[in-house]
Amino acid sequence: MKLLQIITILAAFASSSAEGARPNILLILADDLNDWVGALTSHPNARTPNIDRLAGSGMLFRQAYAASPKCNPSRTALLLGLAPSTTGIYDNGHWWRPHMPEAVALPEAFRQAGYHVAGGGKIFHHTAGFNPPDLWDEYFDLRFDDPWDRAGPAYPGIGPARPPPGHPLAGMTPFRHELDWGSLPIRDADYGDARTVAWASDFLRQGRAQPFLLAVGLFHPHLPWYAPQRFFAAFEADKTVLPDAPADDLADVPAEGRRLAGRGAEVFAAIRAAGKWAEAVRAYAANIAFADALVGRLLDALEQSPHAENTVVVFASDHGFHLGEKQHWYKSTLWERATHVPLVIRGPGVAPGSVCDRPVSLLDIYPTLLELAGVPAAPRLDGRSLTGLLADPASESNRHAGITYLRGNHAVRQGRWLYIRYRDGGEELYDRDADPRELANLADSEERREVKRALAELLPRENAAAAPLKSAYVFDADAYAWAPKP
Repeated sequence: MKLLQIITILAAFASSSAEGARPNILLILADDLNDWVGALTSHPNARTPNIDRLAGSGMLFRQAYAASPKCNPSRTALLLGLAPSTTGIYDNGHWWRPHMPEAVALPEAFRQAGYHVAGGGKIFHHTAGFNPPDLWDEYFDLRFDDPWDRAGPAYPGIGPARPPPGHPLAGMTPFRHELDWGSLPIRDADYGDARTVAWASDFLRQGRAQPFLLAVGLFHPHLPWYAPQRFFAAFEADKTVLPDAPADDLADVPAEGRRLAGRGAEVFAAIRAAGKWAEAVRAYAANIAFADALVGRLLDALEQSPHAENTVVVFASDHGFHLGEKQHWYKSTLWERATHVPLVIRGPGVAPGSVCDRPVSLLDIYPTLLELAGVPAAPRLDGRSLTGLLADPASESNRHAGITYLRGNHAVRQGRWLYIRYRDGGEELYDRDADPRELANLADSEERREVKRALAELLPRENAAAAPLKSAYVFDADAYAWAPKP
């Protein structure tokens, strides 16, 4: 029965236009968006009517996870279809192309198959050297509205940013330059993401003979949290719900877990000491609302275009974000807050408003899109196609999602369980049904020994050596070429 269902859904994609043309693909990626999405949670800080609208017209994967809880390793995994433990791309400081010149990235696979491939905003990691121009037929490469100083050898070819007047708007000095929030003195349409969405909307309105893959990357809600004032005004100060952050939450966490959490502890402590915790959480929620409004503009443009009936839409975030949970700020942990992400797929044959509760990975997007579009698969992909779940969301009960951050640190989500094992052998086990805040580490429980053993069998069997750091290369930004340093 399952095979027949899969064949039926693939046939629906193949015959989704009068000519039976291959479907177009619209891939929308948000940045740092955790699960504060209305369709995923009843959290009062979640206000996402447009993402919810998309979920209501396709399938919502309620247990979707990033391959890694940081921008570059997550996006590289998604776009190469290969896990960090396979590639050695574990952090933001690795370029993927000189390390894996033969890898076939998702846009390249579609381009080779005759698709017109376009992108804009943050798809791969957004700094120089991560987005080879030969992957795309066209690219709208707009930088985010940030105050980062990216001059110098670490970011060749990019001049220093110009901080907005009054920076830091939130007054959080001398901490990390991107730790800022507020409304910029510009028009709504002049925000970087708004420009990207305007470009993508124009792209969608055009008739095309070729099938296309359009990738749209929104920087929001990545720090700095800059958005039009109306999005801040929509959240009343006294209505902001703060995350649970027990002071003793790390007492049963092993040393490596405490070390990863400690990387954001100083920032969280400083925000609280400044009396700005609620203000910061409100700013994050406001930037999610801004991102949602931009998603709405894209959906409106698609629905008013000639491609409305023949386009697969995928929406996801690259990873989550801590706002004080586990005494941590930012991402870069293996807990649910940094790894659980929204994922929606809409297209011909997908039941509107359907929901899947199997754990899936962003690694699964690459093989899914290849199969839906009839594009030949790459020689090796670590993800599993989601077409079976699109046909029957209750199938594949043995599914699990793996997550890696830095070499040798892994997590597995399966059923009710989250299991973490660090490179030093430290372990965590949480029953997320009974303990959704992950307060009680059950790794030492004799009663859960068999559960832990079974989950450990799902961990990666290889831990590739870390890719060379960017400092190992000389990068020619004009030629977009790398040479090993002598």
